[in-house]
Amino acid sequence: MTACQMPSADAPSEVQAVVIDTNIVLDLWVYQDPATPSLLSALQQGQLRWLATAAMREELLRVLDYPHIAQRRARDGVNAQAVLDQFDTLVHLQDPAPKAAYICKDADDQKFIDLAVAHRALLLSKDKQVLRLTNRLARLGVAVRPRHGLLGS
Repeated sequence: MTACQMPSADAPSEVQAVVIDTNIVLDLWVYQDPATPSLLSALQQGQLRWLATAAMREELLRVLDYPHIAQRRARDGVNAQAVLDQFDTLVHLQDPAPKAAYICKDADDQKFIDLAVAHRALLLSKDKQVLRLTNRLARLGVAVRPRHGLLGS
C-alpha cells in the first residue's frame, strides 16, 4: 500500500500513522506543492493518522515567521494562524517520544525521528540528514519517504 492509498477491503482496519516534518507541512499550506494534495486528502479523510508533538507545533509556529516564509505567505495571502488551525485540526498530539537508537546530525529533526520510531509510523521528510537514516530507520520499522515519495513513487 502506498502512503496515500486506502486500505483494501481485505486489509486490517488499522490506519497508518504518519509523522510529517515541518518542510512538508509548509509544502501543504504555504507553498501548495502540487505533490501534496493527495497527502492532504488522505489526512482529511482519515486514511492517515498524523502524529505530532507540541514541540513540532512550536517549530511550525517559529518557521512560519522566518522572513522568506512570511514574505511568501504575505504574497499568497496565507495566514499563519490559518496554517496552525489546519495543523491543530488534523494532528493527533502525542507526548514527546524517547530518543531513538539512531541520532540525526540535525538536532531539530530528531523529534520527528523519535516519534516515528516510537509509533512505527511512516516518516515524511525531505531533509537530507533524515533521508540519510532511511535504511537504519527501516530496521526499526520506520519507512521514510522523501518529498517526491509522498505517493509511494
